[in-house]
Amino acid sequence: MCLEERSFRPHRFNGGYEMSDRILVTGAAGDVGSAVCDRLLERGFKVRAMVRGEDERSARLAARGAEIATGDLRDLHAAHRAIEGCDRIYFGMSVSPAYLEATINVAAVAKHHGVGAFVNISQMTVSQMGITSTTDSPQQKLHWLAEQALAWSGLPVVTIRATAFLDTFFLKLSMRSIREHQEMRLPFGTGKISPIASGDVARVAASVLEAPADHIGKVYELTGLRSQGMHDIAGEFSQALGRKITYVDVPWEPWRQALEDSGMLTPHVLSHLGTMALLIQQDRYDRLTNDVERVSGTPPLGVVDFVRRHADAYRPTA
Repeated sequence: MCLEERSFRPHRFNGGYEMSDRILVTGAAGDVGSAVCDRLLERGFKVRAMVRGEDERSARLAARGAEIATGDLRDLHAAHRAIEGCDRIYFGMSVSPAYLEATINVAAVAKHHGVGAFVNISQMTVSQMGITSTTDSPQQKLHWLAEQALAWSGLPVVTIRATAFLDTFFLKLSMRSIREHQEMRLPFGTGKISPIASGDVARVAASVLEAPADHIGKVYELTGLRSQGMHDIAGEFSQALGRKITYVDVPWEPWRQALEDSGMLTPHVLSHLGTMALLIQQDRYDRLTNDVERVSGTPPLGVVDFVRRHADAYRPTA
């Protein structure tokens, strides 16, 4: 199938979309993508969940009622198979050097099939970037370029820019030190941050996908409940866990080197997270909006509630 075979169909914004319309969710095995699928399925929508390969995560989605599509977002034929027959797309993927290629591939195929809404998950740092201003994060550069390409595409795009995730720095990267040493060891200095739970980002994305007409062309910037320094966040951890948790401001380079030595992260992801840490030190993440509540109708989770939901992960080892 060549891209010239079918012209771009007009968008269907006459009072909204039908519940029977199929919604494609890419990155459906990830934290945000799987939560988007869950919410849409709970609301009775038909969901096609795109994953790289079948595993227990895709099996869980299939059991919930999702149609599973496998493939690489950079593969033109896989993109056609995933998008054909879908009226709306949630586009998200993991931090990857292939992000821009995948974005443009999916956007080209989405335009060919006349998709009526393209919900793009981006990063809040993009709002501080421009043609003469960037950051040292390769991923943030790719997000900025992807947003430019989507703007040029003429697609009906909704952009959702999320701040740093609670799930990343405060769960996956802090779980062990909190569990074993009662310490949150991060190189954030005195910078303030308003981290958000992945579930809240998914809730906003799903709300837009359910009725996208009024959101087309808009940019939403998502933060957590409050912006605060790390000692205050450690205090909220203490409140949630019922034991004293302290913040230790570790030097940036030893922290970065320890992550590199752990083998947990690819060089691309490591460079991205390392840049984020430096930007947090500079108060570039001291942002606060009410977009989560404005779009979804419910405020975002605060740190205390997030930690309580994941209390088992922070439970001290014997």
